Amino acid sequence: MQSRPIGIFDSGFGGLTVFKAIKDKLPGYDYVYLGDNARAPYGDRSLQTVYEYTLEAVEYLFSIGCPIIILACNTASAKALRNIQVKDLPAMGAEKRVLGIIRPSAEVIGEYTKTRSIGIVGTRGTVSSNSYVIEIQKQYPDIQVYQQACPMWVSLIENDEHNSDNADYFIKKDLDELLAKSTEIDTILLGCTHYPLLIDKIRKYVPAHINIVQQGGIVAESFADYLQRHPEIEQQITKGNSTNFYTTDDTDNFDNHASIFFGDTVRSQHVHL
Repeated sequence: MQSRPIGIFDSGFGGLTVFKAIKDKLPGYDYVYLGDNARAPYGDRSLQTVYEYTLEAVEYLFSIGCPIIILACNTASAKALRNIQVKDLPAMGAEKRVLGIIRPSAEVIGEYTKTRSIGIVGTRGTVSSNSYVIEIQKQYPDIQVYQQACPMWVSLIENDEHNSDNADYFIKKDLDELLAKSTEIDTILLGCTHYPLLIDKIRKYVPAHINIVQQGGIVAESFADYLQRHPEIEQQITKGNSTNFYTTDDTDNFDNHASIFFGDTVRSQHVHL
């Protein structure tokens, strides 16, 4: 029987932090991870470009048998998900699904804050889309959301500079700007899947009473619940316990970086979108 894996897509490496949490929560399924590293990062690209790139990735993952795809990228979820779901999926087949990671985070963020004031750090694309503000206020109209674009963080991580003093400068600068927007902020959501690799430095520049919320576990719990509620989708996914990695860039470079994000050895194959 042809493998019908769960597809996980990200512009680069960050989605591996979400993938790891999903695989830990839901072992036994077949999985495919695709990183569009050749065109990463997506954060400063236009809405149209992010949509086109993401659609190409979605089409590829469907072509290799994935019945369901998770956009494990905040920028793609913010700038491309809605268009793909509304404009493209109907023509691809009623049984296919594409999910994002912004709504699951927005649905539970209210459980973390007492002051009802939260901060979001993310790429320029995610912040400018206001997707988190919109989704959070749908769920929690009483919560005030303060956003901060952190344009250097992904580049620092993908260029192996995230442990450098240069990283400290940019992380402190951006966090200071965020916290200056309100003294009531008691929760910060990491609105980019790369950012967990910066968690130690982030904690260094954030007061101890502030919650730092990472998306991996949240998305994994939400996806497990989704499959329970949609057995018609869950039954399509094959359970051969296989994991395959694909990248649009150099495989050796991908494997070296991806192993850090994924926490295990990664061996990838090259694809062209």
